[in-house]
Amino acid sequence: MTAPGAVLETGMRLAPALLSLLALLVACDRPPAADPDYVREIEAARAARHAELTTEDGWLTIVAREPLAPGENTFGSDPSSRIALEADGIPPRAGAFVVREDGAVVLRAEPGAPVTVNGGAPTDAPLVPEGEERADVVTVGRVRLAYFVKDGAPYVRARDPESARLRGFPGLSHFPIDPELRVEGRWEPYDAPRDVEVPSSRGPARTALAPGLVRFTLGGRELSLEPTVESPDDATLFFVFADATSGSESYGGGRFLSVPRPAAGTARVVLDFNLAETPPCSLTPFASCPMALPRNTLPIRVEAGEKAPSHP
Repeated sequence: MTAPGAVLETGMRLAPALLSLLALLVACDRPPAADPDYVREIEAARAARHAELTTEDGWLTIVAREPLAPGENTFGSDPSSRIALEADGIPPRAGAFVVREDGAVVLRAEPGAPVTVNGGAPTDAPLVPEGEERADVVTVGRVRLAYFVKDGAPYVRARDPESARLRGFPGLSHFPIDPELRVEGRWEPYDAPRDVEVPSSRGPARTALAPGLVRFTLGGRELSLEPTVESPDDATLFFVFADATSGSESYGGGRFLSVPRPAAGTARVVLDFNLAETPPCSLTPFASCPMALPRNTLPIRVEAGEKAPSHP
């Protein structure tokens, strides 16, 4: 018969070995650690994204976005103004954007109002819209206003570099970086780009060009996404996708991902979902964004990239 003390001594000798074996088995079940260079690459992209959002020209500084009606469109601190502005130093009525019968837009400033065009006194010359060379910038107090054309209609956008939304921005939140969610896909171009109807966060659906499909495997499932392009020769494929996190952890309308278009004769496409971005309309009410097509709603959870923003 083995003495109780011997059994205890044997068990004590075996315990460290069993613990080591258990630790080894647990370690084998863990996913491999992400490559440090890859982690730095993703972190650098996130830092650049934060810097872009928090500049004076970022989405968070927009405080108004209004269509212009024919005739006079007033702006000032009076809440009844067509374009109401809340920043300090703006008079109740600062001026008006006037849409003439010929479609041109001119600026009329109220006498004594702190309104300039490109730093100088306003004139009767038609304003040059955003997107054209030497576009005009209207300033009232610290707020900048720009006239632009969208779908053939005139609009004005106002930016306040000290907006409450920018001051209270808590930063973006992200899923943990996961190298397994950087996947290679196969590019299958269509014979010719197809018109697709893309739903919008504001207003009617819009027509875009879809040049092909990207097929890939994720979570053991064969999946595909259809990108859109600005023009048939666009060098960037733009994806709006939704997944099983949409509406809970991530924004309900989907997220954005852009990748280089494969060169002619090649089919390899890299989809790095760690770079997926929440759309501007999740950050500000003054943006209009494309939403995910039904065919771009993935039946899995994509736990990578940006989460739904939190607002102060």
